[in-house]
Amino acid sequence: MTARRILLVEDNPDDQMLVLRALKKNHMDSEVTVVDDGVEALDYLFAEGKYQDRFGESLPTLMLLDIKLPRLDGHDVLRQLRADSRTRHLPVVVMTSSSEEEDIRKSYELGANSYIRKPIDSGQFTSTVTQLSHYWLKLNQCPYV
Repeated sequence: MTARRILLVEDNPDDQMLVLRALKKNHMDSEVTVVDDGVEALDYLFAEGKYQDRFGESLPTLMLLDIKLPRLDGHDVLRQLRADSRTRHLPVVVMTSSSEEEDIRKSYELGANSYIRKPIDSGQFTSTVTQLSHYWLKLNQCPYV
């Protein structure tokens, strides 16, 4: 099986590190691209701006998306992804610190595949990333991988 690719859209360096460490610790053979905001995420996915050299490359297998982002928030990213036929079916897991009902409802309305609240405890954070990566990268069947 070829390596699965993850796009991690997260502006918090500590959370970035925790996700990367959890994936490495659990031997997930995934390429992970980390971007800091919603604009950069869309540029990466649509091969624009500094990512224009990606033109013609396949999409990641999974996108982990925070909703509280600079420049363009996660809900706006979801709205644009689901409006475009190239990214409409990209699996997106919203992984955020918000437990607000409105954020959860809006994320699903905009096409999130899953909504996970980031645990505060680093051990629980690692366990959560392990479980979600196992499901989305090992068990789930993606239509374009």
